[in-house]
Amino acid sequence: MEIASSDTPLAQSPAPDPPPMRVLVLYAIGQLGWSLASYSVANLLIYFYMPPETGQAVFPSFMHQGAVVGVFTLIGLLSAAGRFFDAVIDPVVANWSDRSTAKQGKRRRFMLVGAVPFVLSSFLVFYPLSQAESAGNFMWLALCLGVYYFFFTVYVIPYTALIAELGHRPKDRMLISTLLSVAWALGFVAGNGTYALQSYFEQQGKMPLQAFQQALMLVNTFALVCLLLPALFLNEKRYARQAASEHGLRQSLFTVWANANFRQFLLSDLLYWLALSFIQLGIGFYTTLLLGLDKSYAFLFSLVSFAASFLFYVPVNFLAQKVGKRRLVLLAFLVFALVFAAVAGIGAIPLPKQALLYGLGIAAAFPLAVFGILPNAIIADVVEQEERSSGRQLAGMFFGVRTFVMKVGISLANLIFPSLLLLGKSAQNPAGVQLTAGAAILFCLAGWQAFRKFNDEL
Repeated sequence: MEIASSDTPLAQSPAPDPPPMRVLVLYAIGQLGWSLASYSVANLLIYFYMPPETGQAVFPSFMHQGAVVGVFTLIGLLSAAGRFFDAVIDPVVANWSDRSTAKQGKRRRFMLVGAVPFVLSSFLVFYPLSQAESAGNFMWLALCLGVYYFFFTVYVIPYTALIAELGHRPKDRMLISTLLSVAWALGFVAGNGTYALQSYFEQQGKMPLQAFQQALMLVNTFALVCLLLPALFLNEKRYARQAASEHGLRQSLFTVWANANFRQFLLSDLLYWLALSFIQLGIGFYTTLLLGLDKSYAFLFSLVSFAASFLFYVPVNFLAQKVGKRRLVLLAFLVFALVFAAVAGIGAIPLPKQALLYGLGIAAAFPLAVFGILPNAIIADVVEQEERSSGRQLAGMFFGVRTFVMKVGISLANLIFPSLLLLGKSAQNPAGVQLTAGAAILFCLAGWQAFRKFNDEL
């Protein structure tokens, strides 16, 4: 979405300095931190509590593995409930942040408060009280997830609001979005390294559970350092375009939701996160069951796909200016649908399994680059448009509502994905795993249809 007169920064007294590259890199390190700290809960929860059936137990059974309440699972219900709680508090934290007058910066204060409990709880989620099925494990997981999701929001919502505030012009916001996409991808790849680290520690004589927890401890320690660097050292007062906001929660929500174009973006974004969550949740299953490879190859898939996506970053920035963000997003939805179609029918493709793994990783690179860069830039453009037309500075709320919708999508994915696995998650019967890929195809096509109605000419 391009703004007609957007090359002129908004007036502010005193005018903030344009942030130099070193400041933007410092800011992007926070994205690496929260991408890495959230990876385990977002992508390994089902793998840990409902692991693939490979002939030998990967982890002990910590809670009931079968269906409850019809076709749902305990881990699916807990995960979905946690995401729903997370989504509900997003607008609340966004409004707190927009109205903050903290001396160190209205966003940094929340980042400082949220960093440590965010990381600590993301580790404790994978530290059940008992190594056998028990109600205590269920209650402990529910508590840890509640704490995790609250402090995840406390850090991430104010952090993402800085995209619009540090980006004084569209080209600045595209640069920030690109840096954040690189950082997110590095965090995702490093998070996938948990599989490889687990395998390494197992080779050193550790039991699978101990190896997995030790891998998570290393990953989360590094994540905490990354989270704290911008929270401690980013000079928000000097570089961010900010103004005091007196709008209450209801008024801010109404203003954001009244933007019809933004609502259309949100619908497509919801469907994108459903699809992306399926591939993130399914990497371990697709690698071990459909391809018959070791779980460590899940890391290689992520490494190939995200490394290849970096090659598209410059072309995506160039094409966004030439053909518009809308066309690139539409194309990315279709390519993603083709990738999932290949996953669903992978048994019928007469190629070596490792070659298929690398081929799918490369094919996913383009949509990962597009969806990694453009959505944040689109939202930041909407924030500036709203500020120019109404004078309201609601960056926190716009990004908070987007994050709310994102988490609803992830929550639904965490509810639906394990239910589909009940139909088969073994090498002999992978029907449930294949159905997850089929569902993702539908989400991509529905997202494509929704984004066709988005207007990028405003």
